[in-house]
Amino acid sequence: MLRVLCGANLLAMLAALIQAPTLSAWPGVCLDLAALVEPLLLCGLGLLSLLRDLLWRLPMRMAQGAVVLMMAGLAYAWVSYAEFLLAGGGEAVGRAALLSAAASALMLGYFELRARAFSPALAEARLAALNARIRPHFLFNSLNAVLSLIRARPQQAEQALEALSDLFRAAMRDPGELVCLADEVALGRQYLELEHLRLGERLRVEWSIDDMPLELPIPPLMLQPLLENAVYHGIEPAPEGGTVRVAIARRDDELRISIANPTVGQAAHATGNRMALANIRERLALYYDLEARLEIQAGTDQYEVNITLPWRRKSR
Repeated sequence: MLRVLCGANLLAMLAALIQAPTLSAWPGVCLDLAALVEPLLLCGLGLLSLLRDLLWRLPMRMAQGAVVLMMAGLAYAWVSYAEFLLAGGGEAVGRAALLSAAASALMLGYFELRARAFSPALAEARLAALNARIRPHFLFNSLNAVLSLIRARPQQAEQALEALSDLFRAAMRDPGELVCLADEVALGRQYLELEHLRLGERLRVEWSIDDMPLELPIPPLMLQPLLENAVYHGIEPAPEGGTVRVAIARRDDELRISIANPTVGQAAHATGNRMALANIRERLALYYDLEARLEIQAGTDQYEVNITLPWRRKSR
């Protein structure tokens, strides 16, 4: 919807630029044209939302044709009504219908090209490449945690190896498949327990999970890399350690995940942190497009990463 709004308004601005007699008159023509375009655009989006399920059942070309005809009909009706109120001659009605049909066809063509550019095969390959960047760092840190225990605490090292086996089983999942939130939380807890064996009381964790169903599908390896960043950048550099705070809550139709850690030593690993966050942000874009977001709040004593996901299954 955001792309439709931006694209249609951009086309309207270009039309106003062509129609304006001088460049200084362009803003005024834009405002006049907006009075016609905006109601038509909002009504069209509303109708498309209502007819969405019906349009999905049609063959693609037939559905595209129906959208073009619908927008042309809306433009014809709206401009006819405006001409009636203004006692105009009606010359603009046919032109408005044709321009609306052309703009609709142009937007549909853009969406089709975009869908081809982000085809499932390309998206799967991109996700696999992004996940492959996470795994070596994950392997290195996890093995270091186990190696630090082998001589001093062999029994705990054995438990850590069993936990590491479960972690890698999860890491080797198909990147194109969503996993339930409960599995991601369990994986995150297991990873933090592994790090706790290495860091001891220096690592403290506070979990805050609202009372909600945890079967919601989310992308794999969403929590663990953020927890790894929190430990590596916030806890490990501090001699006294610190607390990692994890909050998961539902707000209306959104799932919100927050991971906060102290900022001691944050600057020393800023580059690696930015790379990991860019990786997760790109994976979110591949899974959810504009419906998910990753935001960072960096304070003087706390670094917080907030992820917002849509509360529904995302078809792929």
